[in-house]
Amino acid sequence: MAAPVLLVIAHGSRDPRHAATVHALVRRVRSLRPGLRVETGFLDFNVPSVPGVLESLAAQGVRDVVALPLLLTRAFHAKADIPAVLAQAPPRLRVRQAEVLGPSPLLTAALERRLGEAGLAPADKSSTGVVLASAGSTDPEAIAVIAAIAREWRHTGWCAVRPAFASAAGPAGFPRTEDAVRELRALGCPRVAVAPYVLAPGFLPDRIVRGAADADVLADVLGPAPEVARLLLERYDGARVPVRAVVGV
Repeated sequence: MAAPVLLVIAHGSRDPRHAATVHALVRRVRSLRPGLRVETGFLDFNVPSVPGVLESLAAQGVRDVVALPLLLTRAFHAKADIPAVLAQAPPRLRVRQAEVLGPSPLLTAALERRLGEAGLAPADKSSTGVVLASAGSTDPEAIAVIAAIAREWRHTGWCAVRPAFASAAGPAGFPRTEDAVRELRALGCPRVAVAPYVLAPGFLPDRIVRGAADADVLADVLGPAPEVARLLLERYDGARVPVRAVVGV
């Protein structure tokens, strides 16, 4: 039996860097698992659209699809938008929605990779405060996840870690990136770094960049980091294997 097709679902953006980054990540996924069919669909702004890809797969005789949201938290898109789109898939397709990417130790490793590429050495951790800058959400579950990532990451040796939102502050009262940078300065961290917890460039990631103007180090977006590509395959594998009931004791 053929393995299910992996359909990576990205949000889409008018910014051409967004789609270019998504396609670079998908190419890396393909390189890690030759023979696996990996397709890309966008919810908005870019082509191909998710419904268009699903129609095309059905017309080609594909039966099984794992739809993987290219999202870091379970918020509105993962809970409402994507399930609604997948519900309209052609009847002949069996579509399983994989879990979103975050949280995961692989994402933390990707953040550390990007900070290292921006010039931070392991010996710099204890003297560096980090702003974990995400796009932002009003979803309580997503907010709690970002806060938990910041708390756990702090325990790996950083001077401090502060979560921040690029969009308006949510119920958790997260500061914007520039305010979090100032907080870490006031805390006495000798060096301040901003780590974008976003997958691709775009409007809100650009706001993170502007908010990092007074930081000492600005990391790149997660993009096609090897850890992110491995995580996509991890989520795919988790969705394609059916859950089996445990019989007996």
